[in-house]
Amino acid sequence: MTCEQCGGDLHVIRQETKKYIKIIPAKAVVIEEVSDVCACRHCEQHEITTPIIEAKTPKRAIPGSIASSSLIAYVMEQKYVNSMPLYRQEQQFKRWGIDLSRQNLANWMIKGSELFEPFYKRMHETLLQQDIVLADETTLQVLKEPGKAPSSKSYVWLYRTGKYSTPIVLYEYQPSREKKHPENFLKNYKGYLLTDGYQGYDNVPDVILCGCWAHARRRFYEAIVAQPKNKNKESLTNAEQGFSFISQLYEVEDNIKDLTPEERYKIRLERSQPILDAFSVWLNKKSLEVIPKSKTGIAITYSLNQWKKLNNFLLDGRLEIDNNRSERSIKSVVIGRKNFLFSNTPKGAKASAIIYSIVETAKGNNLNPFKYLEYLLDKLPNIELSNTDKIDALLPWNIKLPE
Repeated sequence: MTCEQCGGDLHVIRQETKKYIKIIPAKAVVIEEVSDVCACRHCEQHEITTPIIEAKTPKRAIPGSIASSSLIAYVMEQKYVNSMPLYRQEQQFKRWGIDLSRQNLANWMIKGSELFEPFYKRMHETLLQQDIVLADETTLQVLKEPGKAPSSKSYVWLYRTGKYSTPIVLYEYQPSREKKHPENFLKNYKGYLLTDGYQGYDNVPDVILCGCWAHARRRFYEAIVAQPKNKNKESLTNAEQGFSFISQLYEVEDNIKDLTPEERYKIRLERSQPILDAFSVWLNKKSLEVIPKSKTGIAITYSLNQWKKLNNFLLDGRLEIDNNRSERSIKSVVIGRKNFLFSNTPKGAKASAIIYSIVETAKGNNLNPFKYLEYLLDKLPNIELSNTDKIDALLPWNIKLPE
């Protein structure tokens, strides 16, 4: 380069580096797997039969299918992490020049989930060994549920570990919201069970039920929002007073969130217990003064009915004050539901619950969901699935994925 002013040669006095992101779109390639099939020449010439020996190759997730582990994992990630319905993926593959029907994709999800079942079972067993379990549930529409109308509601139930345990997030599909489902899933579990106010969890044996203060606070907030806008604000309304008590509890929680469970337990007894005592007196007094069916009355009744459960977070510093951790986990299903709307069959709904369990537990343990799914789909067909040690070695909290 030459100088624009005098025509002399230019020399470098410094370098300036600019960074920008370039997207390299995904592409699909066909992999050919060639294996030798061998025969013995001596046997061909001198024996009655000739042994045919084929070189051993790793077993595949879906034998005889064109789907590799990476392709199945990709479709799973797109649907269960990115909430992309199968019909949209079908269109995407067509743009890539690949003809894959959504029926094929759906079958791969079911076949893959069947491979994951022993793995899911082991995670379930591990969950039941914990001291603290959180639970929640949400609706799901299943079109071909036997004995039910296509428009009827089915349910996905969530069970997960808490803040101080190894992240395990499990989903279970069931056709109803009956109490027998959590009873069966949590059979032989002994510990704390943190839920919202749904009574379906009340009959789970051998657990200490803990309530959700976020649900109690939400009801007082709804009462505040429902108040007339031009109301005289010289003093706090009953709804605002109730909300204030719960806000004080959350202020304590904000201050102790990074402390040890032992420290949290001690400070809660010192600071939260007096707030709860005062709130209890207030609730019982106001329950006699407020119209029961008003928004504020409903909030007061809810808190009184849930009072013992709501107070149980004081029993152990590892317990959380609300069930928001579960609500965040169930949101993955809710967002997915908004996109793909329904499951066609119970088999598909069950498959979705299992795959959601794998990807959400992987995310909770800081694993890349796609890479983890691909790794499992490669490994599981080639291990003895009845061998607990082999399964345990692949659990999300025990594994480091290859680079």
